Amino acid sequence: MPKTVVITGASAGIGRAVAAGFGSRGDSVGLVARGDSGLEGASSEVELRGGRALVVPADVADYDQVKSAAERVEAAFGPIDVWVNVAFTSVFAPFWEITPEEFARVTEVSYLGYVHGTHAALERMRPRNHGTIVQVGSALSERSIPLQSAYCGAKHAVNGFTSSVRCELMHEKSRVRITVVQMPAVNTPQFSWVLSRLPNKPQPVPPIYQPEVAARAVLHAADHPDRKQYWAGGSTAATLLANRIAPPLLDRYLARKGFSSQQTDEPADPDRPANLWEPLDGREQEDFGAHGEFDQRSHGQSWELLASENARALAVSTGTTLALAAFLRLGRRKR
Repeated sequence: MPKTVVITGASAGIGRAVAAGFGSRGDSVGLVARGDSGLEGASSEVELRGGRALVVPADVADYDQVKSAAERVEAAFGPIDVWVNVAFTSVFAPFWEITPEEFARVTEVSYLGYVHGTHAALERMRPRNHGTIVQVGSALSERSIPLQSAYCGAKHAVNGFTSSVRCELMHEKSRVRITVVQMPAVNTPQFSWVLSRLPNKPQPVPPIYQPEVAARAVLHAADHPDRKQYWAGGSTAATLLANRIAPPLLDRYLARKGFSSQQTDEPADPDRPANLWEPLDGREQEDFGAHGEFDQRSHGQSWELLASENARALAVSTGTTLALAAFLRLGRRKR
């Protein structure tokens, strides 16, 4: 049965790919973001794939705008079944080169934007005892890296906030679910429009995945929200596991390699525009779409995600294999 879905940050990148994914299911999708051109492009994609779309321009840093967006979506499509928080912004620079105003702006969008979206969703879902919230996180929510202190801080905060809310929902035995998908480096337009003070152009830290990989993880999490977290991409799993085993070693490694790995060899344009305060895909401007500039270096598949999607089948297969091995060993002993 088609669902009503709200996606923040739907105009580009992961949010854009997620919108297309839900559209392919025939869902009704509320598209929330700041950029008019990107929102119109997302709307066209959803409808071409068989879904229904509603464009709702809003800045997630402003709760009143988020609440109004939720009201507009429900007025058009009915009760919200799934809410996906994706919208974010960032600054690439050493912490001491980021102004307090810039740091606050990243926090308001990338952390409080999730708080506002979650609040607006729960205000509608809890009385109905139905609904799912998916937080699009990052491997950087547990393993911080240099040059992204504001973004890493916001993603860490999303983890802590979400865990608290999950426990509160469990306490009241609510059927509303909330889960997080921790993402790897993804080929999105953010590297073309993020505010950067690096000497060279910013890039995602390889290995890089296509936004459709991230979108498949979000759709899977929306369908199976009882897990606390999903990890998309083998690099996410490797990073998070390594950080739990040997964080001091990662600190030293990132101190040596974390600056160069986030930059290309091409000098940055000091006058390039950034989207921290205003969208670059505003009215009559470019529609950036889901993909960034790194298609030739990006993976279109995630084996870790395939394992998550087929966990039951893998468990049955593993169990059958172990049982057969035990049976054969027993047979050999009897001989």
